[in-house]
Amino acid sequence: MNYDYLVVGAGLYGAVMAHELHKRGKRCLVIDKRPHIAGNIYCEDIEGIHVHKYGAHIFHTSDKNIWDYMNQFAEFNNYINSPIAVYKDELYNLPFNMNTFSRMWGIRTPQEAKEMIESQVKETGITEPKNLEEQGLSLVGKDVFEKLVKGYTEKQWGRDCKDLPAFIIKRLPVRFTYDNNYFNDRYQGIPIGGYTSIVEKMLDGIEVRTNTDFFEFRKENPDIAEKIIFTGMIDEYFGYQLGTLEYRSVRFETEVLDCDNYQGNAVVNYTEKEVPYTRVIEHKHFEFGKQEKTVISREYPSEWEVGMEPYYPVNDEKNTRLFEKYKELAKKEKNVTFGGRLGNYQYYDMDKVVAAALGKFEEV
Repeated sequence: MNYDYLVVGAGLYGAVMAHELHKRGKRCLVIDKRPHIAGNIYCEDIEGIHVHKYGAHIFHTSDKNIWDYMNQFAEFNNYINSPIAVYKDELYNLPFNMNTFSRMWGIRTPQEAKEMIESQVKETGITEPKNLEEQGLSLVGKDVFEKLVKGYTEKQWGRDCKDLPAFIIKRLPVRFTYDNNYFNDRYQGIPIGGYTSIVEKMLDGIEVRTNTDFFEFRKENPDIAEKIIFTGMIDEYFGYQLGTLEYRSVRFETEVLDCDNYQGNAVVNYTEKEVPYTRVIEHKHFEFGKQEKTVISREYPSEWEVGMEPYYPVNDEKNTRLFEKYKELAKKEKNVTFGGRLGNYQYYDMDKVVAAALGKFEEV
């Protein structure tokens, strides 16, 4: 045994675990099949701009302990996430707030907005939503649902809203104030210098090997570590023996443009179904960049297949039942701890990833 722990995955979860173990004097080896560390929060430098290679990541939390923990590794700017939604030739603020309703209906007051939504919800006559479309209509009415929810959701999930379960949108954020701040969390920002440097600092002094596939590595080094922290796909670990868990994947088209400002905002959603991408990210706006050029990324959701990058778990009833069976297998796996987005088959915000890693560290 050359190491106490083999940490599989150099993303945020694996990096936090390795950092804490290393601080306690444990010998750790971190491996990752990608050619870089930092997992999905990896930032690539293009034209002096920190490009979020795997989609926009905005750190936000209401947990001061988690905020203070992250500030050990980076200074955060005061970026506020205020996305824009485009529907045909119309432009709306997100989340749904008085700016949205004023633009949509030409009204001014919260009471007018509430009456409009209540009237449209009542018109639907829906009391027990049977699918996502009925759920959305019963929450925000026809106008908001059809312009800002329906097309985007169908692109994201690759299915008609009538064919998606209602529980996917148990609620929709509706605010009756003129406030475009997407998150309600007390702390929010982007690390100055990007996310990669955070993970570099977490892994300082720890041996890291990239371009290393766990399954091949384990065949060649079966006894290299006493224990394993596994942050990959739990079903892949078990050779998909009970079946394959479903995910949605995303394809990114990134482009350098010869202008200093393409869309005036970091995040612009395209909610019309006929537009094939869900959103356009202009990365320089995350850090208030003044570079002469700009970099944008278009995001195209797609069905996931084995070998593709998994992004969003499809947490419907069928997949949840299958995951529970894999969890039972995992409990029998001696000296292996499963964690992170793929190990727990759960979509996490970054602060929840850090909290989960710190909580699991206390266990192990």
